Amino acid sequence: MAEITQNKLKLYGFNNLTKTLSFNIYDICYTKSEKDRKEYIEYIDEQYNSERLTNILSKVTQIIGASILNVAKQDYDPQGASVTLLISEEEVPLYVLDPSCNRGIITPIRENIVGHLDKSHVTVHTYPESHPQNEISTFRVDIDVSTCGTISPLNALNFLIDSFDSDIITIDYRVRGFTRDIDGKKHFIDHKIDSIQNFIAKETINRYNLIDMNIYQSNIFHTKMRLKEMNLDDYLFVTSEKNLNHEEKQNILEKLNKEMNEIFYGINIE
Repeated sequence: MAEITQNKLKLYGFNNLTKTLSFNIYDICYTKSEKDRKEYIEYIDEQYNSERLTNILSKVTQIIGASILNVAKQDYDPQGASVTLLISEEEVPLYVLDPSCNRGIITPIRENIVGHLDKSHVTVHTYPESHPQNEISTFRVDIDVSTCGTISPLNALNFLIDSFDSDIITIDYRVRGFTRDIDGKKHFIDHKIDSIQNFIAKETINRYNLIDMNIYQSNIFHTKMRLKEMNLDDYLFVTSEKNLNHEEKQNILEKLNKEMNEIFYGINIE
């Protein structure tokens, strides 16, 4: 497992490369009845409310070595939550900080909160939903970590993966812009990367099937991950495998696999 280390280039001015990690996870669950689907969404909504998501993003900020300037968060009705952090590569002195920034301290009177970073930001949005016919419910989390300078969102990748129960994971990483060395030469990337997989823990890679689609000349990297082994009890919300007969188990597994294949390959399967 690699880690992005501080840029060793001698630069002319500020390192203004923008490094963006977009991270999507999907959790799949079998919910037989309308009541089960409703209760699953309520459970997920409580487990991943804006307060817990704020804690996760605050830890991400700490891992990549940034400082929080501002936090905004919101829980939605009937379900879902969003959190945004504005962050800075270095600690910003109080006397230059916009007084509207809360530095991650959420006052009780605030109902809507957004967080920002200096030249950088971290956001998360959740999307619990259910299929109207096939008894499958899905929980999706979208996380974007965008940094400017030497700090890198890739250093928090394993923490993000471990923070959620993920059946399907899609990860996009892109480096944009350029920075100059002291001779004026442009550098369009300041670290070595062949694949996002370079930065994923080996024990995680062993648990998933992975596919890469990379555009090296544009510094664009994409990795898809699907969990290899399925323990049926992990996908049952209100019952257990021991209460099902063989035919019921096979039927549920077929529905779960269909849902996961459609998400992983990005197509509808008839």
